Amino acid sequence: MQDQDLQQENVSPVSEISKRIEAILFWKGESVSKKDLQKLLAMDELSVEFLSKIGDNIELAIEDLRDSLNSRGLCLIQIGEEYALRTSPSIGGLIEKLQVEELNKDLGKATTETLALIIYKYPIKRSEIDNIRGVNSSYILRNLMIRGLIEKEIDPKNSRINIYKPSFELLSHLGLTSVDKLPNYEEVIKELNKFNEDFNTKQEPQE
Repeated sequence: MQDQDLQQENVSPVSEISKRIEAILFWKGESVSKKDLQKLLAMDELSVEFLSKIGDNIELAIEDLRDSLNSRGLCLIQIGEEYALRTSPSIGGLIEKLQVEELNKDLGKATTETLALIIYKYPIKRSEIDNIRGVNSSYILRNLMIRGLIEKEIDPKNSRINIYKPSFELLSHLGLTSVDKLPNYEEVIKELNKFNEDFNTKQEPQE
């Protein structure tokens, strides 16, 4: 027990919060506001303890993360009070080549599934896609946007959330003038809505 207490004392609270912010941004795969970072950290007791030791000054940890990424393949991007992880500009040439190679590949099963969800149930949030597929879809969504098959825009009901929809290029490629002309459109929408309702019901706290 004494050894654990000693290890706890030697841990840097700033470094610990920095690691957690990095993990959250990686998991999210999109920009996160400072306010939302604080909310997410508050869900974990140990994170709350570390935050209290630095006076709840989350900016200290953000700067620590920025500095720690300077010599690595990722960097911290900031727009206002929104933060996101992106590949470092120093390896931009490599990433560009990888993107070209990726675009030349056929769509895989997981990508096709995600694309179908967006086509049939747009506008759709990433969290909804993740719920239905059961896995994080950030990488696939970026891939589809790079290919020009889907578009991302801000949810008019919540400016902190992005929603996805099929692009005009995709409809043109499919030979459609409107999404509702897809085969079995009404039936598929009904099943997807039912799945979402069932999932949300299961997530509600039991009294």
